[in-house]
Amino acid sequence: MACCEALVNSNRGDWGQVGNTGELTALLRSSPTQQPVKRGGTPALAAVFIVVNAALGAGLLNFPYAFSTAGGVVAGITLQVCLLLFIIAGLLILAYCSQVSNKATYQEVVRAACGCTVGTTCDVLVAIYTFGTCTAFLIIVGDQLDKILEGLLHTAEVDDHWYSDRKFTISVLSVLVILPLSIPKEIGFQKYASTLSVLGTCYITVIVIIKYIWPDEDIIIGDIPTRPSSWMAVFNAIPTICFGFQCHVSSVPVFTSMERPTVQRWGWVVTAAVVVCLFVYMGTGVFGFLTFGSSVNVDVLLSYPSNDIAMAIARGSIVLCVLTSYPILHFCGRAVIEGLWLRYKGETLEMERSRERRRRLLLTITWFVLTLVLGLFIPDIGKVISIIGGLAACFIFVFPGLCLIEAKRAEIQHAGCASWWASVLFGIFMVCMGAFIFGQSTSSSIYHDLRK
Repeated sequence: MACCEALVNSNRGDWGQVGNTGELTALLRSSPTQQPVKRGGTPALAAVFIVVNAALGAGLLNFPYAFSTAGGVVAGITLQVCLLLFIIAGLLILAYCSQVSNKATYQEVVRAACGCTVGTTCDVLVAIYTFGTCTAFLIIVGDQLDKILEGLLHTAEVDDHWYSDRKFTISVLSVLVILPLSIPKEIGFQKYASTLSVLGTCYITVIVIIKYIWPDEDIIIGDIPTRPSSWMAVFNAIPTICFGFQCHVSSVPVFTSMERPTVQRWGWVVTAAVVVCLFVYMGTGVFGFLTFGSSVNVDVLLSYPSNDIAMAIARGSIVLCVLTSYPILHFCGRAVIEGLWLRYKGETLEMERSRERRRRLLLTITWFVLTLVLGLFIPDIGKVISIIGGLAACFIFVFPGLCLIEAKRAEIQHAGCASWWASVLFGIFMVCMGAFIFGQSTSSSIYHDLRK
């Protein structure tokens, strides 16, 4: 999500109205409001690292619980591998559509492929997703600070002191660190935040594996299931996996910045990046689950003792990653909301530049206050993950599937080919699968909330 950008473009770019791919590309490139796409510059190896940066993050903490929910190691690994095939396919589809439409961001690719209605829906969902992720980040900060203070104060009742109360620590840290980093117009430290995030997640994976090999004496181990309790339990684990591997929104700018950006070259990049992420997530998920079994917490770090120095360092690294990642996600969401507002008013960024500072401050403060309030009063990060994980499925399955269908409609002259029909059917399957995951995870989350 670090490379998200909102461009203002009022053109539909509806591929379904054009029969020839070459005419389609020429038509889209001739748009007077089209932003030029800058090609070249990023080597393939660097692109792999950037995609890994975009995918790895705080979602790593929830994978052991996802394995427990799915029904054990075999079910969890099988589910991940099956989903990875569609995750890679979605990244390839977005690269293909980016080439055809000559667009440099996820939202603009969707808008060019599917028209204004679907494009606006995508903008809204990106804003909701980034907002929900920012809220989840604040909950993670509160959880880790509770454990760190518990170890420092040598007491489990940290809320007994006003200075260690969860609401106080989250509020102070957010106001002093997150808000000042979110106000600037540009985010210039993205590369540093990405590096910290990758190093932090790799450290957590190593520590989780070490703690499984040499466990602490006071660790409580629950039952270790070997099969899922039901099919519904398997589906409940999917949002966490989607949240962890969702790098699609930031993938289009990475692709367009590559040296010789071809779909085949991009295929090698995303495959290598996803395999790296798979081993990191699998290492944490498998060994974290085997360490605690069914008693593992939604946030695996909360399952470890608070007086463990190695885990305290892991908690501190996650807090640092979250504090630097929140402003980046906020920047993405703010840009999308600003683009929606300017489209609604029918104006461009140049026309509204005089009021940019006031608009930016208003959006930033409103965003910050709302996420802070939700982060203070939603104690369970699992509730947020189930929602934003369902939205991540839309970015991984639904929108790439729609783009593929519309792209093939533009090649209607090849409708008799088996490959054409296979592509269309695959796109339809991706849309249906993503819609099902989103609907199931959202309804399941609402159902469990109502039961409590």
